[in-house]
Amino acid sequence: MNSVIITNTLRFVVLLLLQVLLLNNINFLGYINPYLYVLFLILYPFNGNQTLFIFLSFLLGWGVDIFEDSGGINAAACLVAAYIRPAILRFSFGVSYDYQTIKFSSTQPGSRISYVFILVLVHHFVLFLLEFFNFAHFLLLLKKTFFSAIFTIILVFLTLALFNRRSR
Repeated sequence: MNSVIITNTLRFVVLLLLQVLLLNNINFLGYINPYLYVLFLILYPFNGNQTLFIFLSFLLGWGVDIFEDSGGINAAACLVAAYIRPAILRFSFGVSYDYQTIKFSSTQPGSRISYVFILVLVHHFVLFLLEFFNFAHFLLLLKKTFFSAIFTIILVFLTLALFNRRSR
């Protein structure tokens, strides 16, 4: 239990610092931004305390907002993603999630991809919807959401492959 707490605390701090010190300064073609901090939302233990998870998600988003001076949009996007995460898990992993018998690293690749893809898309859509706060630029909203999500998903899977325990 203590190793899980230490791992999640370390992951929280490292992802927050990586996001605010390095990744927030990356902006490809004006609309592609990596948001690797969603990896915390993805990897938080499936059978962990949901109330604590929602609170930590808020703190993570709020931490990014403080450094970005973005008015709470990251906190709101993290809250929405954390709140609907059980539904996404149930959709992606099915019965295995209902019986709490899954571990992210040992799931089927298709289930992992759908889980990460849906969670990142939801997070990014809420984030950019609140950033624009206007449906007049709906195509730009979709474009920014899609391309930033694809870039983030690639970074997530590269990070997972880099830190995969089975390869050591």
